[in-house]
Amino acid sequence: MLIHACCAHCAAYTISHWREQGYDVSAFWYNPNIHPYMEHEQRLEAMKALTTQLKVSLIVSEGYEIIDYFRQVVGHEDERCRHCFQMRLLRTSEVARERNLSAFTTTLLISPHQKHDLIREIGASIAEATGVEFLYADLRKRYSDSRHLTKPLDLYRQQYCGCVYSEWERYANIQIK
Repeated sequence: MLIHACCAHCAAYTISHWREQGYDVSAFWYNPNIHPYMEHEQRLEAMKALTTQLKVSLIVSEGYEIIDYFRQVVGHEDERCRHCFQMRLLRTSEVARERNLSAFTTTLLISPHQKHDLIREIGASIAEATGVEFLYADLRKRYSDSRHLTKPLDLYRQQYCGCVYSEWERYANIQIK
């Protein structure tokens, strides 16, 4: 299976969970939403370190498609998560299909800060369209376990979801409507 990875801290337990379920796991890095560029690169380096440690194959999408991300969300900020999840899960499914993998999922499902119903809806829709199964597991109760797994590895730990909007909300303590 292919696991879309948003960051190393969410990936640690998620990878272990799916391995325990009997899946041969590969991780996939595609996060055009992460801003600024250096934040993207710091998170990617942490992901590389984690997958090396866990002996998991990491597929990195070429480029940094933040322009495509902004084209989809600007003017639709209240629906930005929908567009963002759609972009990332669709690409994950396409890569899974290209590599003859039977299923895909995302590390976003471990975060208590993400919209699980929306992720599940989008994943199911993409699965139907692409023929690659979307696997859903509510791993939110294991969020702190994942963070504990990565703490001794001294990996970069981000302070916001990734997009410029979430960064603004985090530090300005506001909610964008």
